[in-house]
Amino acid sequence: MPSDTLRLGLIGDNIRASRSPLLHRIAGEMLGIPTVYDSLIPAELGHDFDAVFADCAVTRAGINVTYPYKEVAARKVTVDDPLVRGIGAVNTVLFEADGPKGHNTDFTGFKAAHARVRGAAAPGTVLMIGTGGVGRAVAFGLAGLGATALRLVDRDRAKAETLAVELRAATPAMTVEVAGDAEAAARGCDGLINCTPLGMDGYPGTPLPRAAMAGAAWAFDAVYTPEDTLFLTDAAAEGLQIISGWELYFYQGVHASRLFTGRSLDEDALRSRLRED
Repeated sequence: MPSDTLRLGLIGDNIRASRSPLLHRIAGEMLGIPTVYDSLIPAELGHDFDAVFADCAVTRAGINVTYPYKEVAARKVTVDDPLVRGIGAVNTVLFEADGPKGHNTDFTGFKAAHARVRGAAAPGTVLMIGTGGVGRAVAFGLAGLGATALRLVDRDRAKAETLAVELRAATPAMTVEVAGDAEAAARGCDGLINCTPLGMDGYPGTPLPRAAMAGAAWAFDAVYTPEDTLFLTDAAAEGLQIISGWELYFYQGVHASRLFTGRSLDEDALRSRLRED
């Protein structure tokens, strides 16, 4: 393999359907940078996350990290951005001479996806189901977009409570509540968000029944494989404006590519290529 090849990868579980390898290979082609981007599933490799991460540190320039390892990865890297330190999860790691550096392009990617679909519209009052790695990034993104109030629901209530405390400290202007029942918490919300794996290939279902979506204005699903999840299909049927997880996938990938290569992409051309493949 040529010495100038950019070696990257994605560590996660249940990622066989991920299109991140395709995005980064096309990005490398567009930038004239030979790129190898592998799917790295710890269970299939016969190692735990720590061992796979350690191997990547000596064999790759960088990696992306996805469910369920984003918070674990944050504890193994230096994070220069204080906001990303507050998120407590990273999805992009650069292996540099002075050690691994962590970034979160889910955070910037969500804000870009929201802007593309909703322009300058404020999020309003939002229900977010799921407070893991991507949920933490989206929550801080909502704060940055000026959300009025955020209602958090998670099967692990302690996890939601921890995020609520951190958000209140970081963004006192946004009201943050933790709820036990998603259907009840959806009442009066402008935005509805799924940040759980439900709806992903291998994890069928939806975290919120269609009837509970009535009256909301918009919905976002972090899942993008498949793109038309039951959560979004139901939301569209209720007349909500839809932000697909594909948009987050696209923008987090664009922002990660810039970190990996130091160069910017023609976003429209990349979008077209990805939609064709």
